Amino acid sequence: MKILTVGINHKTSAIETREKFYLSPLEIEFLLSEFKNDPSVSSAIILSTCNRCEIYTHVVDDYTPLEIIKKLFLLKHQPQIQDLQKLFYVLEGGRAVEHLLQVACGLDSLILGEKQILGQIKDAVALSRKNVMMDKFLNILTNFVLETGKKARRETQIDFGGASVSWASVCMAQNILGSLQDKTVLILGSGKMGRLAVQQLGNKGVQKIYIMNRTLEKAQELAKHSGAQALAFWEMKEVLPQVDVCICCANCPHYLIDKDIVDKTMQVRIGQKLVLIDISVPRNIDPQAAEVKDVCLVTVDDLDRVVQDNIQKRQFAAQQVEKIISSKVQEFYEVMDKIRSLEEGGITSCVKTKESLSS
Repeated sequence: MKILTVGINHKTSAIETREKFYLSPLEIEFLLSEFKNDPSVSSAIILSTCNRCEIYTHVVDDYTPLEIIKKLFLLKHQPQIQDLQKLFYVLEGGRAVEHLLQVACGLDSLILGEKQILGQIKDAVALSRKNVMMDKFLNILTNFVLETGKKARRETQIDFGGASVSWASVCMAQNILGSLQDKTVLILGSGKMGRLAVQQLGNKGVQKIYIMNRTLEKAQELAKHSGAQALAFWEMKEVLPQVDVCICCANCPHYLIDKDIVDKTMQVRIGQKLVLIDISVPRNIDPQAAEVKDVCLVTVDDLDRVVQDNIQKRQFAAQQVEKIISSKVQEFYEVMDKIRSLEEGGITSCVKTKESLSS
């Protein structure tokens, strides 16, 4: 048996390609069921975020990465184009283990030291357990991974100064406008990223915050604790001309803001800049909106620029984290070797007992 990882991330492809392979929780469960029906796959964890789609599997030695890619392509109705397949990286054995630890520690994130990834790994593990796709190997490995992620943040400054996509979004808006004081901001989506964005805005002297969500009650709940105002989606045309910044993290399968509504908005906001920040994957703001005069459209791939002020301290921390990871990889394989020895010893003992009974 071997651990085999197939993935695509922000380093290997732009958001235009990554969004084609973003997997919803329902799609992840479907793919897990496909692996469950494959006798060559013992267990699997699927991690799908705005930065990556990675599939970690524990498989028989002759299992090929192409089998995983085929299942993914079939699920997403993508043609098996050779050039597209080249976008996927393949990791095996210790390199796959090391990579998962790096991901958990935020070393492989768009925002170095990103905090949210650890929770996303927990969710991925929980979904695999729910679908009975966690064997002993991946169960022990993920325990090591989560422990290492916490240790890295506890013992180093890898997340110095803020380390989430939502934090970077607010910083980007501030960089573009110079200041967020006396500005009005619209948040689309009241999930985890929306909540984090509202928290960050609270420290910036923002004049007014609007929150929209598919379920109005959830927007109202978030607004109640933050002093913001909850609105229904049908109020978009009236509200967008009033705001200076719109941060979109709604996680819808289609555009919520198209070029037409942005055109009409800017006919009202003549000479006033509008900052649109789309951190959703798939994207929820039409890329053509960037063509409208005085509109600045930012996607998740643009956000790494905002951490440059903190990058030196984080890079030193990254070196410390790499040492932690190296130690943890070695510790993991030592544990697995001990377990294997105990299991083999147990089998030998059983064989001897049967022989003595038969004699």
